[in-house]
Amino acid sequence: MTEDPRDKPRLTHQDILSFNFIRSSVPFFFRRHYRSGLRSHIMEVLRAEDVAREREGVVKDGLKRFPRATPSKMLRVFKTRFKDFREAEEELRRVKIVETFLAPEHMAPSNEFLVDFTGMETRDFLLCGLQEYVQGEILNPWSPLEGRHLLPLFHRMGGGCDGLQGADGDERWLRTLKEKTSEFVKRLRAMILEARHVPDLAGVGNLIITPSGSIRLVDINNISGVSFDSTITLDDRGYPVCDKSVEALSLLERGLLGIPLEREDSIYRTYLDPERMEEVRILELEFHRAMAPDTAYSPLSFEP
Repeated sequence: MTEDPRDKPRLTHQDILSFNFIRSSVPFFFRRHYRSGLRSHIMEVLRAEDVAREREGVVKDGLKRFPRATPSKMLRVFKTRFKDFREAEEELRRVKIVETFLAPEHMAPSNEFLVDFTGMETRDFLLCGLQEYVQGEILNPWSPLEGRHLLPLFHRMGGGCDGLQGADGDERWLRTLKEKTSEFVKRLRAMILEARHVPDLAGVGNLIITPSGSIRLVDINNISGVSFDSTITLDDRGYPVCDKSVEALSLLERGLLGIPLEREDSIYRTYLDPERMEEVRILELEFHRAMAPDTAYSPLSFEP
């Protein structure tokens, strides 16, 4: 490999096999996931036999079907270049913070590994993660979150699992969702107040709602420090991720849990200040203008 994979717009199966830490005889096929974005290449790890069935089809009840292969894991290849080992360790430390507060019920657990990457002119650190695949539907915190708006997601996922089938399955799923969301919000608030960190809750596809009624975080590549001063921090791409993540949290509380927001709340009195939110809105617009025409990253909160 002569070109750094972090510079490629997308990776292929052959690209992954060319990595010095991947065995060429691995019994899996690597396929780019549609949510690959600014900070990571995200590859589906598919069983070879499942890919064969998807391509060749299977006959059932006289009909030939082509069932899409379901990932067994997700491989994330971090695009960031680290100046030194200490900087890479800091990134891993932030991931561990999120795991401490959210794993395993409220995030997709990931085995992070830092490798000595070769194949180019110089050796370098490369951060990767082998992450659990989460089935479900994307949850947009800025969309309507009342039960009647969420039930279509439940029905698209099959309309029942884990004892949620039956005539009253809809209502039981909504109750379960509310209970689990309450715990999810509680853990996120604890992370913000105790560890002074928050994951990116605003990016497209970062939150998945599952058939069992859980909300799970699947993107752990943009974890922000939290402060309670007037400074609006931007991530390495110029996006106000901390403020937008706190806003997303407030929307989950208000929309899914029906909790009225208290302006004197220890978190929201800083981040939901109207003047600050207007500044954040302007910064978000500037971010999108700077990114155009690159649409690989599109936070769900953005409105043209």
